[in-house]
Amino acid sequence: MVSIAASQILLGMAIVALFAAKTRLRWPPVTAPLAAFAVWTILSLAASGHIREGWPQIRKLYVYLTLFVVYSAVTSLRQVRWIALGSIAGAALSAAWGLEQFARKYAAAKAAHQDFYTAYIGSRITGFMGHWMTFSGEMMIALLLIGAVLLFARAEDRPPVVLLITAGLLTACGLIAAETRSMWGGAAVGGLYLLWRKNAGLMAILPVAVALLYAANVFDLRERMVSIVAPHGDVDSNAHRALLRRVGWEMIKAHPVLGIGPEQVGRQFDAYLPADVERPIPASYYTGHLHNIYYHYAAERGLPALAALLWVLGLALKDFLTGLRRLGRNSSAAWMLHAAVAVILSVMLAGFFELNLGDSEVLAVFLATVACGYVALESNTPVRPTDMS
Repeated sequence: MVSIAASQILLGMAIVALFAAKTRLRWPPVTAPLAAFAVWTILSLAASGHIREGWPQIRKLYVYLTLFVVYSAVTSLRQVRWIALGSIAGAALSAAWGLEQFARKYAAAKAAHQDFYTAYIGSRITGFMGHWMTFSGEMMIALLLIGAVLLFARAEDRPPVVLLITAGLLTACGLIAAETRSMWGGAAVGGLYLLWRKNAGLMAILPVAVALLYAANVFDLRERMVSIVAPHGDVDSNAHRALLRRVGWEMIKAHPVLGIGPEQVGRQFDAYLPADVERPIPASYYTGHLHNIYYHYAAERGLPALAALLWVLGLALKDFLTGLRRLGRNSSAAWMLHAAVAVILSVMLAGFFELNLGDSEVLAVFLATVACGYVALESNTPVRPTDMS
């Protein structure tokens, strides 16, 4: 939530610490599909003939160790709660910094007599992150964690409500001000799930909130809301995303099994442009990836890699929903299981419009959430043993 460099350094130190303490390593139920995804990534790279260019995606597999480190090191629901609260605190601070950035950007646009919408869309707030997509993905996940704690955690298991609400308001304002529509959609889906599981009648809160935001035009976002169905030409990415999906489909048809190779989407993009597309495409169109986890991984690494990813997401969803039925709504672990389900649903929806799981920061937070979900799933069983031999 604060620094990807610090996060990855600390991840390495945590791995060393696990081995130094001779901790018994644990393998979460999604190990098999994740291993399949990793193996197919390596096979795709080997078959592509572009090993040097694709090597960054092999290095990125390091981030996936987050899942195994958290699952092996965290042994109680109390520790899960501290991880969640730490993530919420980091997100709230990042959101506060992002809102300060928004104020400066708004003032600068007005001082320069620029149209704020046009000036802002290409240079939005980022909080502690380097890009607004990364920032928005983290805000989306943190907001759902806050919602799950507020709605499902027992009073003795959560911090003062006023602190949670404050963090929630900051995080929600950060997400809204970033004007990243895919993450709005993901947060809406996850939020509807949480409200539905608490009380179906509470689902009415969301459309009412959207209507109020539209009427109030908070953060000057009305135009962005309208752009979902009526984009402002190439200022908005609707046509851009549609073109990326078409190019991705051409890549999938040509290379369904192993894809065109890691890091090759951008390098080979022009070769797969449909014949009816006017050339050159707008310079503002970013083509380094397909802004879609489904099209991108299938095009880059083949349909088996996409199947492995869907296996991970589907298996985790099944496990957490089954666990909720088994443990019951009054279980002390229910809030974390609901949070994990909401986060997976949000990532799956937002992933149709953005390569969110290709972003190391968002990926790490997502994997930690899934790992904590599995720890919570076991919270009503005896604490897992640690092998010190």
